[in-house]
Amino acid sequence: MAIVGGGPAGLMAAEVLSQAGIGVHLFDAMPSVGRKFLLAGKGGLNLTHSEPKDLFGARYGVQADHVGSWLALFDAQSVRDWAKGLGIDTFVGSSGRVFPLEMKAAPLLRAWLHRLRHPAFGVPVQFHMRHRWQGWAGDALVFSATGQFGVPRVRAKATLLALGGASWPRLGSDGAWVPLLAEQGVQLAPLQAANCGFDVWGRDGQGWTAHFQNRFAGQPLKQVVLQVAAQAHSIQADTRPARFERPGEFVITASGVEGSLVYAASAWLRDDLAQGPAQMVLDLLPHMSLAQVQKQVAWPRGSKSLTSHLKSRLGLEGVKMGLLYELCDAQTLANPLALAAAVKHLAVRLKSPRPVSEAISTAGGVKLQGLSPEMMLAERPGVYVAGEMLDWEAPTGGYLLTACLASGRMAGKGILKNLS
Repeated sequence: MAIVGGGPAGLMAAEVLSQAGIGVHLFDAMPSVGRKFLLAGKGGLNLTHSEPKDLFGARYGVQADHVGSWLALFDAQSVRDWAKGLGIDTFVGSSGRVFPLEMKAAPLLRAWLHRLRHPAFGVPVQFHMRHRWQGWAGDALVFSATGQFGVPRVRAKATLLALGGASWPRLGSDGAWVPLLAEQGVQLAPLQAANCGFDVWGRDGQGWTAHFQNRFAGQPLKQVVLQVAAQAHSIQADTRPARFERPGEFVITASGVEGSLVYAASAWLRDDLAQGPAQMVLDLLPHMSLAQVQKQVAWPRGSKSLTSHLKSRLGLEGVKMGLLYELCDAQTLANPLALAAAVKHLAVRLKSPRPVSEAISTAGGVKLQGLSPEMMLAERPGVYVAGEMLDWEAPTGGYLLTACLASGRMAGKGILKNLS
C-alpha cells in the first residue's frame, strides 16, 4: 500500500491501514512530514471546534453533504479523543476553538509519528522522504528521489494521494499534481485561494494611497462588523439580508486587507470577484445605532477639526479614522448624514484575491462527484484521494484540519474495504 503525501490526511490513512495489519509505504517530497501542519500550529494549533454538529457541518458550504459523510466517521469529538490517545489533552478557548493544552503542534506530531513507526499492534509505517511523485508509468508510481540514482518506480495494491492544495508551496503543497491527474482524465475544479486576503481599490481607482499605506499597513482594525451583501457584484447597497455578517478584526496590508474576519468571508468575496465588481461593507461602530452616530456627527463642532470632532464624539481615531478619509470623498465628509452612513456602512471595493501561494488553504481540486464512496477515483481504479486535494473548502477555526483528518480516515477505511 502506497501513500503519497505526509500531511494530516495521509498520516491518518496510514494509521488506519497500519493498525489493520496493512504494510504502508508513505512517500513525501519534503525532508520530513507534516511541515504545513507544524507551521499552522506555530502560534497555537487549532485542532477543531466545539460548536454543535449542525453548525459545524454547515461550515463546509456547498460540499456540506459530502464532508458530512466523512465527519460521520470522525467528527470534532473524535479529534479530541484521538489527540488524548496520543497523550495530548485539549481545551476549549473563549471562541469555541479547541487547542492542545501546550498550544503547539510539535508534541502531537512527535507522538503521532512514534505510534506510526512503533505501533502497539499492526505494522509499522515505512517513510520515504525526498520522493517527489511524477505520475505513472503504466501501473507503477514514478518518483524523483533526491540523492538516489535512477527513477524509483513503485507498484502497490492500492495508492492514496494526499498531496494537499497549492497554498504554502515552500512546505510542499504546490499543486504540481494537477497536470498529472488531468492527463488521466480526472475531473478537476480550478485551484483557487481560500481563507485569503484581498487587494483593494482606493477612492482614486488605484490601491491605497501612499499616505495611508505608510501610516496604517500592518495595523489591526478591531471591533468592526464585516458584511457581504446579498448581491455583492452590484456596488449599490443592497437592503436584503447579507449572506455573511460577523464581528471581529482584520489587518490592513500594503495593498489591501487580510486576517481572520476577512478569511471568514473570503469564499463569498472571491466568488463575487469572479462575476464582476465586489465589495465588503464595514460597520466601524457596531455598538452604536445609525441614529446615535448621526446625532453625534451632527453635534456642532465649532472650531474643532473633523478629526478632533469624531474622536471626541464617537471615539473614532487611528486606522478607523484613516479609512474614512481614504474611502470617502470631500462631499461625504462634509455632509453629517452621509458621513454617519459611511461610519456604519463603509464600502471597501476589492480588486482581486491575493495569490493562492499566500492563502491559508485552497479551494478546487478533484471533484467529489468523481469519487466512489470509498474515495477512489473513477478514472484510475485502485487510486484514492484525500485531504485538501479534493474540491471542498472551510473557514479557519479547526474545520480544515478536522475535515482533512476525517477524509484520511474515510479513505483508509475505504481502502480496507476494497482490499478485503
